[in-house]
Amino acid sequence: MVEEFRALAAQWEDEGYLHRVRRRVSPVHEVAAVAARFKGARPLRFDDVEGVAHPVVIGMGGDRELLAKSLGTTTSELVPTLMAALVHPLPTRTVAAGPCQEVVVRPPFSVGEVLPALTYHELDAGPYYVLGVLVVRSPDGSKRYLSVRRMQVRPGNRLGIVITSPELMRQVRGFEAQRRPLEVAVMFGVVPGVVLSSQVPTHIFHVDKLDVAGALLGAPLEVVRCQTVDLEVLKSCEWVVEGRIVPGVREPEGPFGELGGYYSVRAPQPVVEVTAVTHRRDPIIQTVLPGSYEERLPGAVNRELLILESVRPSVPGVRAVHVTMGGMGRFHAVVQISKEQPGDGKQAALAAFAADKDLKQVVVVDADVDPFDLEDVEWAVATRVQADEDLFVVAGARGSPLESSHLLRGVTAKVGVDATFPLDRAELFRRIRIPGKDRIDLADYGLG
Repeated sequence: MVEEFRALAAQWEDEGYLHRVRRRVSPVHEVAAVAARFKGARPLRFDDVEGVAHPVVIGMGGDRELLAKSLGTTTSELVPTLMAALVHPLPTRTVAAGPCQEVVVRPPFSVGEVLPALTYHELDAGPYYVLGVLVVRSPDGSKRYLSVRRMQVRPGNRLGIVITSPELMRQVRGFEAQRRPLEVAVMFGVVPGVVLSSQVPTHIFHVDKLDVAGALLGAPLEVVRCQTVDLEVLKSCEWVVEGRIVPGVREPEGPFGELGGYYSVRAPQPVVEVTAVTHRRDPIIQTVLPGSYEERLPGAVNRELLILESVRPSVPGVRAVHVTMGGMGRFHAVVQISKEQPGDGKQAALAAFAADKDLKQVVVVDADVDPFDLEDVEWAVATRVQADEDLFVVAGARGSPLESSHLLRGVTAKVGVDATFPLDRAELFRRIRIPGKDRIDLADYGLG
């Protein structure tokens, strides 16, 4: 597997997956507008962004097939590949130097002039970094944790940072209670496998996410020590922003176009004081279209693994889970089971809700329905569901702060849909088949 972001981008360009945009574009809305036409699922390289001295690449991690390809696997094996990496992580190796530190810039500077940022939506408060992989060390210093956080570019060497992870926010507050800054490093220009590993739920899987990334990519990753903070970063990344979260300081942040498709409210958020920016001599700027497939997919795959493993103890016949892009990669799931006894459908939905508080809707389907084909799922709902018997609602449950309707009440109602057929009437639900259909080559009929 390819470990370097630039090498993977070049490979995908050679193979026809990445398209190069050579005309001049604006960093204000235009890059986002082009990426939005592909829902963030097509890799694009912009060679001439006005006022930006470096090429900008977007859309590298928004297609499930390309994500699997970057890991040397298939879409059907994506979740098992992630599970294997969690069980058998490969520890990183520290080396003396790396390309990510070929150029070191220290304050005083304006961080947005050193590493330019884009403006995405009409009402955004300004330019943002949205695909920086944040590195912090666990409170006992034994592990590194990765996550993706949006950061608003402020004047000078300051960034506003939004922390939605309860675990990370507890760590920030713990340092604040001691009047100590929390050291951070933010990596830009990493392959999709690193972003995927950054979304592993560490409150369940107590692992070092860089070690998981190494296992996903098939070899231990090499890291270098930062220049001004006690952290390690991937030697091959394009950019690194080093800094400290200032204890006890909050500044207004936002609005910003959120994952759910609405704007966040302007609210006080922590502040990062940047202590250095390092980068390659000829760096590429990597970003993501907020709310697009590229933002949703890594979290969705991790949720699929979590739900699958959580449902299995109570419904051993669970076969696959699909957390849908239409459900923003976190709110809607389809669970496929081999039904063994009455009640399995509802039990699977309940177990899925227990696994992930963000879920709002779970549809459970039989083994003859493809959970990744949403037309097939809708067919199952249309032909196997009677609302008075097969739907149930869980009221007043915990939900996601990224979901606007949840914010109105502070709790969420969840809907389970049992779209499996009754075992004692299986003969009524035998799907039609046309022998030989899958072997037809349309070119033989002049239809290719």
